[in-house]
Amino acid sequence: CAIPYIRGPLKSRTIEDILEEAKKLEQDGYKEIILIAQDTARFGMDIYGEPKLVELLKELVKLDFKWIRFLYAYPEMITDELIEAINRNEKVCHYIDMPMQHVSGKILKSMNRPGDRESLTELINKLREKIEDVVIRTTFITGFPGETDEDFTALSEFVNEMKLERAGCFAYSREENTPAYDLPEQIDKEDALNRADIIMEQQYRINDEKQSSYMGKT
Repeated sequence: CAIPYIRGPLKSRTIEDILEEAKKLEQDGYKEIILIAQDTARFGMDIYGEPKLVELLKELVKLDFKWIRFLYAYPEMITDELIEAINRNEKVCHYIDMPMQHVSGKILKSMNRPGDRESLTELINKLREKIEDVVIRTTFITGFPGETDEDFTALSEFVNEMKLERAGCFAYSREENTPAYDLPEQIDKEDALNRADIIMEQQYRINDEKQSSYMGKT
């Protein structure tokens, strides 16, 4: 049967609101439920003043779903408490969709995002240590204004070293009326595309390795 999405946005919805809809889906026989927002890990910030995803998951696991999945949790919001909630509840999929966008601290700061290569590496290692069979998916952007050869090399090295289970890479597209449109050091579009192709070629090889490891397993 089709997989239902909790209709969004999760913003401005209480735990009770979501549970009410989830119970209706449970009664209809659905077996997987997906929570989705721009940053689902921030659920509750606008209403409760603090993240409440862990509390929401605690309530959802009481319902008769086989799988509970949430999409899009930015790195800075993946707390030890959230990691523990994922690990201890067998209904919560061990799948982290974590948009990273880049690993260069300079580029991430220009994107108004925190973090750098070191902090992202530390987080991924922690996730793999705490959740043994975790699958991590992310997306990257190449060619963002100011991305130097050194920045791209750092990203390429990171992809090869971390061997993420799923990753997509997109070339930056300059759009009017966005903060990045007027940034200096705009990257040639062809260069941005070539860099994205290099990252994806690396990821295809990693995918082959990861997929081969599942042979003979259910």
